[in-house]
Amino acid sequence: MTYGVFAQVYNELMDDEIFLKWRDYTQTHVPSGASILELGCGNGQLGILLKEAGYAIEGLDLSEEMLSLAQVRQEDADVRFPLIQGDMRDLTDFGKYEAIISYCDSLCYLPETEDFKQTFEEAYTHLKEGGVFLFDVFTTEHIESLDGYSYHDELPGIVFMWDSFPGEHADSIEHDLSFFIEKEDGTYEREMELHQERTYPIEKYLEMLKEAGFTTIEASADFDQEITGANTRWFFKARK
Repeated sequence: MTYGVFAQVYNELMDDEIFLKWRDYTQTHVPSGASILELGCGNGQLGILLKEAGYAIEGLDLSEEMLSLAQVRQEDADVRFPLIQGDMRDLTDFGKYEAIISYCDSLCYLPETEDFKQTFEEAYTHLKEGGVFLFDVFTTEHIESLDGYSYHDELPGIVFMWDSFPGEHADSIEHDLSFFIEKEDGTYEREMELHQERTYPIEKYLEMLKEAGFTTIEASADFDQEITGANTRWFFKARK
């Protein structure tokens, strides 16, 4: 599922502070000035922060709508770096990088185990020797906590409703999004999107990373914190 109408309200929903945390986490694990490919770059907010920090960043995303937001953000910030529309499961046309990153549970949108494995293999292939793959995913306990989640809000020109319920697979969740978009005549038009996310037990991620060729793998939670069983995101650092 790519972001459609949801891209229009994404900026309003995301907390700016978390992008600073992702920037700081990246700076902790990636040398200054390194080349980075961001998988699922979204609205480009993190990419701008990393570019300003001196990294050679490129952004990849499947959603045209999100890349349009990223383009506007680049213009507003007067910061430029490549934005490419594409699928993280196929990096054939890309070179090699000192780091590949993917945050904000972007990988959880991959539908099947084979998609995760393929993405991990692509990341391994497109890292330079000694390069690092950094990513986060929702924990299984957080996915479970989202069952029954409901959030309704109103933004200028858009009323939206977000309701979550379990998906068909174990450790998966589906987000049912309804948007009521105000038209020029004052009436509202309804559009709907279904976003599906999936995660796995931490042992499965370690197994898939090893199968992809990574040998040095570290796992933590919520920005280098201890894994407690009550975390929102697991963070992985896998080195080639």
